[in-house]
Amino acid sequence: MPFKEISHVFTTFEHTAWRLETRRGYATDRNSQTWARWQAGEDVTHEPPDEWRHNVAEQTARGKRFGRVRVVDQPLTEGQAFLLARAPSNVAAGDEVRYLLRADAVRLGLPDFDFWLLDSRTLLRFVFDEQDTTLGVTVSQESADALAACQARDAAWHYAIRTADFARQVASTL
Repeated sequence: MPFKEISHVFTTFEHTAWRLETRRGYATDRNSQTWARWQAGEDVTHEPPDEWRHNVAEQTARGKRFGRVRVVDQPLTEGQAFLLARAPSNVAAGDEVRYLLRADAVRLGLPDFDFWLLDSRTLLRFVFDEQDTTLGVTVSQESADALAACQARDAAWHYAIRTADFARQVASTL
């Protein structure tokens, strides 16, 4: 299913929207104007709110929660470094972003695919091509899929590091 066809779920979910990000980079990032500015050395840490961040702020003001864990390599790929640079804008909007090293994700047995878990019952699993372009999502409300995603979320969240702390760790290794 095309992602645009289900994007309304980010306004209609009841309690929580949580994402696991496992890719080393995303075509949408590389094709953005922000990527080009970042590549040119501009600071993209505190970007003005876009449509996504406006919605996150609105939903979190209603008491809903957004969160995500980004699985990253050591050293970070260029795509992961870009997302880390942009993370403070998402965090400021209310999207709690955390980081987990890929070796730890493997040790924990986390899935190697990206997904959103909505209200601990709906799984939106991303489908990508070889160039990291999002082709769409598969949607499941099967209890076994939701349970596996909840277990992955809980394990990832427990071991992941908050954005600011992770950024300090990365900076200290440069």
